[in-house]
Amino acid sequence: MAGRKKSGCFGLLFKLIGWLIALGALSFAVLFGLLLLREYTLPRQGSYSAMIVLGAQVNPDGSPSIQLEWRLSKALDVYRQGRMPVVVTGARGQDEPATEASVMRDWLVSRGVDPGDVRMDETSFNTKDNIKNAAAMLPAGALDVLIVTSDYHMPRALQIARDLGLNPSGAASPIKPEYWVRNHVRETLAWGKYYVQKFIPLP
Repeated sequence: MAGRKKSGCFGLLFKLIGWLIALGALSFAVLFGLLLLREYTLPRQGSYSAMIVLGAQVNPDGSPSIQLEWRLSKALDVYRQGRMPVVVTGARGQDEPATEASVMRDWLVSRGVDPGDVRMDETSFNTKDNIKNAAAMLPAGALDVLIVTSDYHMPRALQIARDLGLNPSGAASPIKPEYWVRNHVRETLAWGKYYVQKFIPLP
């Protein structure tokens, strides 16, 4: 009799684990689909008076990674259409010789951006802190901002900016095709974390 009860408990446990795995897979699939929908239906750009450029990996030699350089090239194109304050963001990560923000600033200034227009957030390690710290560096009352980041990252960056009281537009840069799956999987997980923190705030 005891053996049957033990066997029944294990069976129930395995069923529970199976249901949790299925629920996790379904949740991932839904979030992945929503990410693609948001990415390919980004809202049209509105007016803006300042720009926030989100950081990405810096190479060991101090040069921007391809993904970061494409973000910077997009930001430079926008800036050349009309001067504005630009906040570049990103702390120094592992295997990076300098902060992402400082590398970004140097890249932009070396290509004609006025040094007085560039402000650096060198302390943030995630998207929410990037945008929150950048917003604090903008001129008083500057709520209409243009966010520059990679296409897969743009929907979440815009949503976080709205959560922080900004009125954001986006200028998206591409990614290398071979990184498409990896970046989208990571971004889907980041959306899951976003919703958990939004609806189940931790103390």
